[in-house]
Amino acid sequence: MADQAPRGWVLQSDPLAFLRHGFFTRRGGVSPAPYDTLNCSLASADDAGNIAQNRGRVAGFLGVGSGALLGLTQTHSADVVVMTRDTPVWQTGRGPKADALVSDREDLALGVITADCGPVLFASTDGRVVGAAHAGWRGAVGGVLEATIEAMARLGAGEIIASVGPCIAQNSYEVGAEMRDSVLAVSPEAGDFFAAGLRPGHYQFDLSGYCLHRLRRAGLRRVSRLGLDTLPDVARFFSHRRRTLAGGGAIGHQISAIRAGSLGG
Repeated sequence: MADQAPRGWVLQSDPLAFLRHGFFTRRGGVSPAPYDTLNCSLASADDAGNIAQNRGRVAGFLGVGSGALLGLTQTHSADVVVMTRDTPVWQTGRGPKADALVSDREDLALGVITADCGPVLFASTDGRVVGAAHAGWRGAVGGVLEATIEAMARLGAGEIIASVGPCIAQNSYEVGAEMRDSVLAVSPEAGDFFAAGLRPGHYQFDLSGYCLHRLRRAGLRRVSRLGLDTLPDVARFFSHRRRTLAGGGAIGHQISAIRAGSLGG
């Protein structure tokens, strides 16, 4: 992982270095505080023109037009949208309700929005099929990662690699017993990803570690994570938990995106 653009406005994963992709930070945009600066969330109260400019910069980095940077109405589900040549492209801000995108089209970039949840980017080793998933704990438990892999396989992907981007880390992610019980009810083996919390009846959850576990269990041999914690890194990342601890207020979201087609092709 290394910064690949001025001011560290985009981070990249080495296993995906042969593709146009990025785990974008909050830097490098035009939005004022509290959305400063690369807020890419269409659901925020940020000025629409600023959001359009920010998303345009992301699209330009990926080598596509602004309208070709696709996003979803994310709902913490396991639903996946597959974009083929026959699939109509929706207008920006009108994406279907789902939490993952898969495509073999080189003219599109697939993006997911996060501010503590896990952004996961996928690619076939030949770069022909790619995917992007929004994996909070509900989506990960519900199977969004496996559903993304299955959708990619239906498009003809052979070996698939995946990388988990910046998300809230275990030291920052305190959860209650009810949440732990919900995870263990579906994944009894997930107890390894909960450590004792600082308060009685609370636990520290390793979201990115759990995502890696689910990816490996689904058969992926090459998986990685950037290992960056969104909560304490105020300069680079938006964070829902940070906002909650501060008493609320407006917030922006960072974007992670990928495009099919090898850079060497």
